[in-house]
Amino acid sequence: MRSFSGRDILSLKDFEREEFFRIFEIADELAPIARDRQNTDLLKDKTLVTAFYQPSTRTRLAHEAAMLRLGGAVTGFADAKMTRAGDFYQESIKDTVKMLEYYGDVLVMRHFQQGAPHEAAKWASIPVINAGDGWGEHPTQVLTDLYTILKEKGTLDGLTFLCVGDFRMRTMHSMAYAISQFDIKMIAVHPEDMSIQPEMMEDLQRYNLKWEEAGDVRDVIDQADVIYMEPVVQPDYTKSRQEATGDKGLTPPQFQVTRELLADKAKGDSIILHSLPRQDELPSDVDITRHSRYWEEAFNGVVMRMALLALILGATE
Repeated sequence: MRSFSGRDILSLKDFEREEFFRIFEIADELAPIARDRQNTDLLKDKTLVTAFYQPSTRTRLAHEAAMLRLGGAVTGFADAKMTRAGDFYQESIKDTVKMLEYYGDVLVMRHFQQGAPHEAAKWASIPVINAGDGWGEHPTQVLTDLYTILKEKGTLDGLTFLCVGDFRMRTMHSMAYAISQFDIKMIAVHPEDMSIQPEMMEDLQRYNLKWEEAGDVRDVIDQADVIYMEPVVQPDYTKSRQEATGDKGLTPPQFQVTRELLADKAKGDSIILHSLPRQDELPSDVDITRHSRYWEEAFNGVVMRMALLALILGATE
C-alpha cells in the first residue's frame, strides 16, 4: 500500500481497496477525540490552508474543525471575491497556489472549474486535497459516506446502494469510483438529462462496476441497503456562485424519498445518506425515522478528515 504521507487527495479513481480501510482504521482511532469534544496536539506544529472558490458549509468547516481537533492552525479564504483571484486581477491558480504554499502545510481547495485542484497540485510543494471541483469529484465527502456506512452496517461488501439524484454531480462520480473496489451493486435513479456523462461512463467500464438504472425510486427502494441522495434541483456547479431565484422548481415524486415511501416499501434496516444541503427530495419529517443517518454522516465528516490530515501530514503512517 502506498504511503499517505505528503500525498495529494484529488480523486478516488486511483484509490485501492486497502487504502480505504487504512483511512477508516485511523478514523476509528481518532474518533473519541471528536466524540468527547476534545483537542489533541497531534498536529500542533501544522497549518491548514483553505482556498474555497465556491460556497461551502460542511466541507470547509469539517476540514477546519478536524485540524483544530488535532491541535493545528487554520488560515485561508472562504470567498474568492475577497481575494485577488476573484477581483479585477483574476489571479491564476498557479500564482495563487505559489503564494499559499508558504502559508501552511496542506491546502484544501474547492473550485467551480473541474480539474482546478489537480492544477493546484502541479504547482504546490504541499499536499492538496480536493474539496469539490465543478462537476468533477468530491473524494473527502465519499470517504465520509463510506466510513458512515461501514460503521452502521459493519461491512461494505454485499450491499445494494440506491443512488438517487443528479449523476453529473461530483459526489456521484467519486461514489462510482469508490464502490468499484467493493462487492457493491449500484442502482442509479436520475432524470434523463442528469445521467452520468458518456466519457465518465466509458471510464467506469474499466472498473467492473456493478451498475443498473431505474426510472423511479418507488420501483426499486425495496432492494436498497443504502439510499444515497443528491438533489435534482441543483445550482450550476461550473459557476463560482449562483443565487436562488423565486422559483427553483420542485422535485418530481420519482426522485423523492418520503416517510410514507420508507414505511411502505423500504427495508426495515435500510439507511439514508445525504451530503446536504437538501431541497424537497428528502422531507424533514424523514429525520426522525430509523433510516436517517445524515447527522451521523456530518460527525463522521470531521473524524474522517482528522484521519486524512494525520496521514497526509505524517503524524501517523
